[in-house]
Amino acid sequence: MAKFELTLPKMGESVAEATITSWLKEVGDTIDLDDAVLEIATDKVDSEVPSEVEGVLVERLFNVDDVVQVGQVLAIIETESDVKVKTTPEPIVVKEEANVKAVATQVTDTIQIVKDSITPVVSTQDRFYSPLVKNIAKQEGISQDELDGITGTGKEGRVTKNDIKAYIENRVVGAQSATVKPVAAAPVKPVAKTEKTKAESAPVVSNGEDEIIEMTRMGKLISHHMVESIQNSAHVQSFIEADVTKIWNWRKKVKEGFMKREGENLTFTPIFMEAIAKALRDYPMMNISLQGDKIIKKKNINLGMAAALPDGNLIVPVIKNADQLNLVGMTKQVNDLAKRARLNQLKPDDIQGGTYTVTNVGTFGSIMGTPIINQPQVGILALGAIRKVPAVIETPEGDFIGIRYKMFLSHSYDHRVVNGALGGMFVKAVTDYLEAWDSDREI
Repeated sequence: MAKFELTLPKMGESVAEATITSWLKEVGDTIDLDDAVLEIATDKVDSEVPSEVEGVLVERLFNVDDVVQVGQVLAIIETESDVKVKTTPEPIVVKEEANVKAVATQVTDTIQIVKDSITPVVSTQDRFYSPLVKNIAKQEGISQDELDGITGTGKEGRVTKNDIKAYIENRVVGAQSATVKPVAAAPVKPVAKTEKTKAESAPVVSNGEDEIIEMTRMGKLISHHMVESIQNSAHVQSFIEADVTKIWNWRKKVKEGFMKREGENLTFTPIFMEAIAKALRDYPMMNISLQGDKIIKKKNINLGMAAALPDGNLIVPVIKNADQLNLVGMTKQVNDLAKRARLNQLKPDDIQGGTYTVTNVGTFGSIMGTPIINQPQVGILALGAIRKVPAVIETPEGDFIGIRYKMFLSHSYDHRVVNGALGGMFVKAVTDYLEAWDSDREI
């Protein structure tokens, strides 16, 4: 018999921790290879942690809602055969957090009792706290009112780990200088309660026939992200109609052979993505992000692709270095990300690093839309439904009316850094690439 340590796997360069949302296996359960043992959540995506061995779950080291660092041991699985046991990696601890804990050890036993009785803090629509800040608050016994009172120096007044560290250091110094006095908190600027906060704390009003549905965790994150984008960016839209008759007829001609050769369904999405990547290469100032008053011009073109989740929410997986892919590679990337989004199998790395986003509103029958920018990007393109319409066709012999396949492209962009000329020229370039499609193109 051997014991295997199941650890929290690495989930991307920028992801250092995750919150346990549910245990899928109980102590004593038999576990097969690749069985999902628990579900975790980062600030971007929910995912499962599978088992790397077969055996019996003998110990769970964390509870639901605990925040776990990458590399920490989550559970112990007892196996029949000798399995190489992973060495337990040192927990990843931010230096500032370690300093906070070192100072906090000097707090009196009275404070420790208070800590154990405090309800964990939560984020609200007006006050967002990162998992790290909430974890520090939980460990140091900081109440919701205390945390709400700390003046944040981060973006939009968010409390950073340095802010909470400074608060705890002052708090501990006050405790050390007193014998029976309560802990002295650092002077902080109180946060005024807004009308929105009052509304959120008010009881839900409904009649007996209404159904009250709690928003999902993902839904709350999306809601916060969308409101934040509208508050930050000066949204402006440009609309253009593209004639995609050549693409329609070409795809109809080659899609069956493409499926036989590549084993992939050739949809319109990779074709549009290819044109958008080319246009971003032509207009690199659309491939930027804005942080404060600094513009970051992105070297890589990473296209975000809005995809539907099983619960109806949307997620934006990213096609990395999209301008370097041929149409076959683009098709495989699009189909893979869309499939894994439907199956809830996306990893945190799959949805990070996007520089420009595309959303296909035509999938739901809409001919155009006004999408909200995916922060901190500065543009998003909505693809409308392809329609068969009568149109004026210009020829050397004169004009005539014919049946064409057309669609609207709706471009939302941040007018703080993208003027109307650039926003319009970019979406016109996408249209030009689509309309100039080579009907004899081979893939």
